[in-house]
Amino acid sequence: MKLVWKLLRQHISLPQLGGFFFANLFGMMIVALSVQFYKDIAPVFTEGDSFIKRDFVIATKKVSTLGTFTGASNSFTEDEINEVKAQPFARNVGMFMPSQFSVTAGFGMEQSDFHLATEMFFESVPNEYVDVSLDKWHFDENSHTIPIILPRNYLNLYNFGFAQARSLPKLSEGLMGMIKLDVVIRGNNRIDKYKGNIVGFSSRLNTILVPEEFMNWANKIYAPDKQAQTSRLIVEVKNPADEKIAQFFQKKGYETEDNKLDAGKTTYFLKLITGIVLAVGLFISVLSFYILMLSIYLLLQKNTTKLENLLLIGYSPGRVALPYQLLTLGLNFVVLILAVLLVGWARSYYMDIVTSLFPQMETGTLLPAIVIGLTLFILVSSLNIVAIRKKVQSIWMHK
Repeated sequence: MKLVWKLLRQHISLPQLGGFFFANLFGMMIVALSVQFYKDIAPVFTEGDSFIKRDFVIATKKVSTLGTFTGASNSFTEDEINEVKAQPFARNVGMFMPSQFSVTAGFGMEQSDFHLATEMFFESVPNEYVDVSLDKWHFDENSHTIPIILPRNYLNLYNFGFAQARSLPKLSEGLMGMIKLDVVIRGNNRIDKYKGNIVGFSSRLNTILVPEEFMNWANKIYAPDKQAQTSRLIVEVKNPADEKIAQFFQKKGYETEDNKLDAGKTTYFLKLITGIVLAVGLFISVLSFYILMLSIYLLLQKNTTKLENLLLIGYSPGRVALPYQLLTLGLNFVVLILAVLLVGWARSYYMDIVTSLFPQMETGTLLPAIVIGLTLFILVSSLNIVAIRKKVQSIWMHK
């Protein structure tokens, strides 16, 4: 083996191999860093509940002055809902179901004269649109306990508005989960008392949510003669930056909660930029592969006579190809190690900035970069080995 290597290495071009080495290193580093960066930064925009966030638009009909005086309905018909579902930008469409009965809710503090009560309303949406854990999101008719999800900005309004102005204690989300609301429901000549259990706070849905199963049951019990009308739709969109969304809603006279799209648009552009950088890195990796193959082919071509002689005296094609295969494996392995180390260094730099801005965010690991690096290493090395073996085989067949 050593004699074969000494014979074949005489025509190795260090500049050509150096060109492959740095091109492959640059390409692998770009690919690994882009994937690692996306995995690290995406949780900032996805609220920690999924790797790729689902993007939603809340749609309503405009409330006009003329419609107010004429009593025009602002609810969506079945045909209008189906029309929204048929749009190319829509993945799924859910409907808000409002309560058809009267609701009063309040809570007080023991050993205190403080008691807060108010008229309110309930709405429900299908469970797949709820952005809070569903572990406690179910209703049992026998328990007389209603799971409730409140908008997060309601708690902020209380803490930084109502409570602060009246020197009342501020409430955390954990503490609110321990408070049981006194809920009174009136309708169909019935008055029933329930306990409301706050199971979470939603950043997506600006309404007071109850489980859909409870809403269906309660509307039948307390408002059997009323038909619930859908006045709001929640639309899961494929691309929140798609201009067709705004065009469609403007044409139909629908309004959207535009602020809900900000995080989705940022996530979309993050994916777009990551995809572009990833494509550039893969392109550079492909070019480096061709540079290496060109170098190996030129080396084989220069050593054609020596290779033929080795094959004629009894060396197998596999043994003759082995030094070149080991050379490419060694280069690829060194590229892998350096690329992971460089990605780790770059990651430590930008993660210091990210964690200072979002201290609650989990930092994750370097695993995505390692997995991508190993994948490229195995793919490129396999292609190199197969190509070198075929080239030596062609020399053997034409000797």
